[in-house]
Amino acid sequence: MSGAWLVLPTYNEAENVEGVVGAALAQLASTGRGHRVLVVDDGSPDGTGEIADRLASEHDAVEVLHRARKEGIGPAYLAGFDRALRGGADLVLEMDSDFSHDPADLPRLIAATEHADLALGSRYVPGGGVTDWGLGRQAISRAGCLYAQILLGVPVRDLTGGLKCFTRRVLEGLDLTAVGTDGYGFQIEMTYRALRAGFHVTEIPILFRERRVGESKMSGRIALEAFWKVPALRARMQHPPRR
Repeated sequence: MSGAWLVLPTYNEAENVEGVVGAALAQLASTGRGHRVLVVDDGSPDGTGEIADRLASEHDAVEVLHRARKEGIGPAYLAGFDRALRGGADLVLEMDSDFSHDPADLPRLIAATEHADLALGSRYVPGGGVTDWGLGRQAISRAGCLYAQILLGVPVRDLTGGLKCFTRRVLEGLDLTAVGTDGYGFQIEMTYRALRAGFHVTEIPILFRERRVGESKMSGRIALEAFWKVPALRARMQHPPRR
C-alpha cells in the first residue's frame, strides 16, 4: 500500500498503544493520503502485542510486526522501514508510542516533505520546546544535541529527536545495513547519513511532553552510547572502509 506509513516501535506500552494508534490514524486520515500504522513490537511481556493484534483486526490500516525479543529502538525501526518500503510506502514516519510526541504534528511533517526529503520534529528551533522536564534534564538534552551538531558539523539543531518523516528516496538512498546505533545514537546517525548523502533536511517546531504513563525506555547506557559513538560515526562516514 502506497501513501504514508507510521512506524511505531513498542515495548511494554499496553497502557498507551491503543490510544496512540487511534490518534495517529485520525491525524493521518486528515491528510487525505493513503496511510498505514505499523506497530513493531519487540515481544512485550505486558500484552502490548496482543492489543496491537486486536487493533489490526479492527482497522484495515493497522498492521503488526512481531519481533521475538527486545533488541532496541534502532533495529525495531529498521525492521519497520523495511516492511514499509516493501509495502510501497511513499513516506515513512517515526514517532514515540507514549504520547511524548503529539500525533497532531504528523500532518505538519507530511506537508513539510513537499519541499524537503526528510522532515524532523524539532524541540530546539523557534516555536519548539519541552514540557514536564526539570532544568537538569533539559540542559543534558540540549547539550547532547549541541555536542553532536558541533562534532558532526551539521546545521540541524535537534539531532536526537524521534519524530520524523522520511521520503522513500531517502531510505532507499541510504545503506541501512550499515546503521549500527540505537536510541539517541540511531536518531543522530539517520539524520547525519541523510545530510551526508545530500538530502534536504528541514526542522518543524514541536512541543515534546513527558510520557503520560509507563516507564521510559531510555537508559544511561543508551545516552552514553550516543556520546561516544558520535565521533566514531563521523570518522566512519568521512573515511569509509575500502571495498
